[in-house]
Amino acid sequence: MLDKKTREKLKIEIAEELGLLEKVKKVGWKGLTAKESGKIGGIMTARQKKGQ
Repeated sequence: MLDKKTREKLKIEIAEELGLLEKVKKVGWKGLTAKESGKIGGIMTARQKKGQ
């Protein structure tokens, strides 16, 4: 399990890879659609499983 700081860093990294970082900076995480949030969460989960 990743600590909060590491999870946040990973979330930002994935958002950048998906081209969503500017949107996050502009409107915050709550401004993302469910689809965008789900995509980030899915990739985070996959990477955490891969790292174990």
